[in-house]
Amino acid sequence: MQCFSRTLLAASITTALYVSTTQAETITDNSVQEMPSIDQCLIEPAAENETQLPAHVESDRLEAINGNKAIYSGDVRVTQGNKTILADNVTLHQQENIVVAEGNVNFSDGQIKSISDKATNNLNTDQIELENTQYQFLCEPGRGDAQYISRTGKAVYTMEDGSITSCPLGDKSWRLKASSIELDQDEEEATFYNPRFEILDVPVFYLPYLTVPVGDKRKTGFLYPTISYGSSDGFETEVPFYWNIAPNYDLLITTKYMAERGTQLNNEFRHLSDFGESNLKFEFLESDDKYPEQGSRWGGQFNFEGIYQQAWKFDIDYSKVSDVNYFSDVDSNIGNREDGQLLQSGQVTYRSLNWDASIAVRDFQVLTDGDNQAYRLMPQLTFNYYTPVIWDSVEVDMISHISQFDTDAVGKPTATRLHIEPGVKVPLSTTWGTWTTEARLLGTYYNQDLSGVDTAEYADLEESVSRVIPEFRSHAGIVLERDTTLMNGYTQTLEPQVQYLYVPEEDQSNIGRYDTTLLQTDYYGLFRSRKYSGVDFIAAANQLSYGASSRFFDDEYKERLNISFGQIFYIDKETKQSSGNNDSTEKSNYSSWAVEVDFNYDDYLFYHGGVQYDIDSAEMQLANSTIEYKINSNGFIQANYRYVTKEYIEDNVGETITNIDAITREGISQAGLVTGYQFTPKWYASAQYYHDMNENIAIEWLANLRYKDDCWYVGVTYSNELRSWTGSGYSDINADPVYENNFSVNFGIVGFGTSAGSGSNISGFDSSENSLEYGRPFFLNN
Repeated sequence: MQCFSRTLLAASITTALYVSTTQAETITDNSVQEMPSIDQCLIEPAAENETQLPAHVESDRLEAINGNKAIYSGDVRVTQGNKTILADNVTLHQQENIVVAEGNVNFSDGQIKSISDKATNNLNTDQIELENTQYQFLCEPGRGDAQYISRTGKAVYTMEDGSITSCPLGDKSWRLKASSIELDQDEEEATFYNPRFEILDVPVFYLPYLTVPVGDKRKTGFLYPTISYGSSDGFETEVPFYWNIAPNYDLLITTKYMAERGTQLNNEFRHLSDFGESNLKFEFLESDDKYPEQGSRWGGQFNFEGIYQQAWKFDIDYSKVSDVNYFSDVDSNIGNREDGQLLQSGQVTYRSLNWDASIAVRDFQVLTDGDNQAYRLMPQLTFNYYTPVIWDSVEVDMISHISQFDTDAVGKPTATRLHIEPGVKVPLSTTWGTWTTEARLLGTYYNQDLSGVDTAEYADLEESVSRVIPEFRSHAGIVLERDTTLMNGYTQTLEPQVQYLYVPEEDQSNIGRYDTTLLQTDYYGLFRSRKYSGVDFIAAANQLSYGASSRFFDDEYKERLNISFGQIFYIDKETKQSSGNNDSTEKSNYSSWAVEVDFNYDDYLFYHGGVQYDIDSAEMQLANSTIEYKINSNGFIQANYRYVTKEYIEDNVGETITNIDAITREGISQAGLVTGYQFTPKWYASAQYYHDMNENIAIEWLANLRYKDDCWYVGVTYSNELRSWTGSGYSDINADPVYENNFSVNFGIVGFGTSAGSGSNISGFDSSENSLEYGRPFFLNN
């Protein structure tokens, strides 16, 4: 036996080790290469021929038996490619080319590191065996322990009696323990045999087999479950299964058990191709134990957007649920409790340089009881043409479409409508202003089917109607700018604008309303050319709209204040009541004043407000106001208010909603408060409250407290929501509000691709969490 001291710091161990150890290369201090840290994540994979690379050994002492074995002791370090072994003692069996390390064995291959009692490494096959091991991933969160670990491939490990968790060292919040675990880090997948999920070392559930991802790759297998409790639905648990069918399409199946409702199956299928992307969601509850009279309950949604050869565009948006109370009774990823209808539409469009054509179908599922059925568009053919002429200073266009309207409502007419609308526009612009003049001719023909129509409500309708209405519009605006005198460093603009609009009066009582609704009225609506959407009713106009905006910019040209105000002067007073709803005893030729204000003070105090003040009645018709204070970057407090008079509602939507008293007695006057704050990196709280000022009752309030640890989270939510009224409903003056209280606890794990609140987001699917999300309702134009 030959002995060497620390002066032989390293020896090159390759296939040459089959010869005498005395022939091993001695590496001096100048030639020793810098080795990577054992805790370092090596993103680049190991070389394909890693077993052919030299294995370097450093130790305090070496004992060698020629042609048999070499024994290294005292701070031994073995490196080969990305692989590093640290141990008290290392024995090299030269005949088999096997390294056996014992005593405080630290192993790392750039992807995983471990501490073991013993490690055996075959230098020829690179197979590694570890005994009584604690391991940790280097490139993503995750650690565990195992009695026995074998690396059979470059990144493939087999564990016996092992466990895995995303919790840091010393944290026993949760872990998955199994009799056998197969871990493939290239595929980022772990397969468990006889796994059990433990919380604080206490088993919670058991499965015979489980496959889960351990990275960001989308992998087929069960994702991490979530557990919650709510006073409405009772104990809830969601177990998602993700199927990575192909790189461009996948399926998420979530089994949701609700103690008070039953078991719901939620599915989401996604597909992506060169042609477009599609998404299909389907929810199914076989039997709703809470509402057994509803029977099976389901909801579905399909979305598709595609482009073919840059000219063809395809759009599909189709949603449907089993009953009108579906969103009120069931938590859904398809819609919300506030949704009053679901869209069912499809459209194919062909676009070229100067024209486009499309065919579209559209229907709605109305989520209210009664005969308030919307019209179906089955179908609509559209052709539009546009081109500049006369040195590009004059634009000519034509809008045309033929539409077929149908409905399931009893006593309503159906119709075929042909509309052709040529127009000419002269747009002039400079750096300081614009002036656009436009003339259009609206020609429309109706063939209305009046068989079975309620003659009392639709007595004026005619089967065949032709209508031709001209429209003239001229709009001009300028931008003036100056440095402010009262506030140094600020720039102020003044942007006045004026518009003249003329549309002659035309009796249209013989035409039904098929796709026409009143447009929103605000400052920006003063300068529209139409009061209604669609073409079933063209409101007469002989009016002058005028208004101005003033903006204030700081020295970085960031907008801090915006004030806009305007009004319409009706040259022909009769056109002020062209909708047919206003009182015939109008006092003036002026519309209400419309004012909009946006304010941003130092990026932490924001305000938005809008009002419409009626000069005839000397009262405010509607108003909205929102003020928000941001607490550093940790939280915010937001207060908002909205107000609408009952008279304004009757004047503007009285045609479509005949029983206003069933909705409101005194109009709308509602105030709300929304807040959220991140107390620490782990604690977050949020709350909201809305109050009806007219009825003096709470509409809704909700509070949430969430704690997120390194490897798990828990959220507690309490809500109190107005759901209905006693007796015959809201229209009964003696009716009392009925509230639904709900308390829920939501628990889930963090790590291996999941995040707090997502439950099982490894596949890239988004799941709602039981906490309030912040949404800023206004922006300045920066």
